[in-house]
Amino acid sequence: MPFGLLLAALVLGSERPSVVLIYCDDLGYADIGPFGAKAIRTPNLDRLAREGRSFTNFHVAQPVCSASRAALLTGCYPNRIGIHGALGPNAKHGIAAGETTMAEMLRDRGYATACVGKWHLGHLPPFLPTNHGFDRYFGLPYSNDMWPNHPEARPGSYPPLPLFANSKIIDPAVSPETQSTLTGRYTTEATQFIEQSKDRPFFLYLAHSMPHVPLFAGKGFQGKSKNGTFADVIEEIDASTGAILSTLDRAGRTADTIVIFTSDNGPWLSYGNHAGSAGLLREGKGTVWEGGVRVPCIMRWPGKITPGTRSNAMGMTIDLLPTMAQWTGSRLPEHIIDGRDIGTVLTSDKEIKNPHDGYAYYYENNQLQAVLSGDGRWKLILPHSYRTLGGQPGGNDGTPAKYVQRRIKQPELYDLNADVGETMNVAERHPDIIARLLAFADRTRNDLGDSLTQKKATGTRAAGQAP
Repeated sequence: MPFGLLLAALVLGSERPSVVLIYCDDLGYADIGPFGAKAIRTPNLDRLAREGRSFTNFHVAQPVCSASRAALLTGCYPNRIGIHGALGPNAKHGIAAGETTMAEMLRDRGYATACVGKWHLGHLPPFLPTNHGFDRYFGLPYSNDMWPNHPEARPGSYPPLPLFANSKIIDPAVSPETQSTLTGRYTTEATQFIEQSKDRPFFLYLAHSMPHVPLFAGKGFQGKSKNGTFADVIEEIDASTGAILSTLDRAGRTADTIVIFTSDNGPWLSYGNHAGSAGLLREGKGTVWEGGVRVPCIMRWPGKITPGTRSNAMGMTIDLLPTMAQWTGSRLPEHIIDGRDIGTVLTSDKEIKNPHDGYAYYYENNQLQAVLSGDGRWKLILPHSYRTLGGQPGGNDGTPAKYVQRRIKQPELYDLNADVGETMNVAERHPDIIARLLAFADRTRNDLGDSLTQKKATGTRAAGQAP
């Protein structure tokens, strides 16, 4: 890049950096090269890690689709705003009009905004992205398995799967052939948006439908990995990321663009060879064990984040909205949010104290299942039931294996710095830490409620309801 353009970009970046947020679906902690994958090639994500920072202690607020996205885009625990689990095609509710999304916050700051890919915060007109801060939208309204071909659904359980462009359905019944084109079409939409917005700050939210099952790779990637369909899908996502990085380079926007790559939750382990890997982490999607809530995360911001570094600093998706507000000079929502500005935590080369006293992990129907110390070290698992394969293998080629239920009867404490796999309960050794985390859990219950202890919420807001 010529010096004059680089200088201009740095000046612009200091005021209003653009943001590219890539959010994969069911990508496991160990599914990409920078986080330990050996059999899957991810050269573009390797490049992103070399040019940015890998965060090894980054978490989602809930280990499931809609709830995870609600937290990411609003900076709130999803149960604060009435979003639980994964909204299906028959849901009549979605994100409320009164909530402020990251897109609305940035559009008010003068940003062009686009949502490409999976939305999953309500499929009815009031809840679509174009009514929540996005200038344009292209993608699926919910998960790509919510269609008539679902392997576990009764006939007629799901309607045809639609594909949207802005607020209109352009394909009322997505076929397997269409699914194989999704990652490629998302990439085209994303790169075109960058090119068309290169003269102003922009926010691109690219929410891949993959590697959520059913798995589909584009024609140029089918069999390319020589390591199965899952690897084909990841390598296509990697190539998509490469196309976005190249587009930023060509547009002269690399220097003033924040790029974030992460996932909505851990791997869906019951799908076996069509699921990813949580590596050394315990369990996966649908649980609050680390395999469900700790996700790979890479961030690149030239001049602000030291390239080629790794950080074990604690962060959660609820923190991204307030952090982006600080980084872009945007105004925070006036209502209560749960995230905090962790910009210095993310960018500093030194250890910076996280501003949270703790983090809460809800799942199921407003069950507070775990809490974590603000520094990400101490995790208290609260009594609850969870699903597990119990050491049995997952399914094959798109057919899942059956989970069994296990119950935690007494609080269990884990030192994640020493035992990231949550194998050794150290509750008896640290009564002081348990007391501190239980006090945080009680404060959280008083605010957000807890169906496990029959505690009523005092600080939640209702989801939007379609007329």
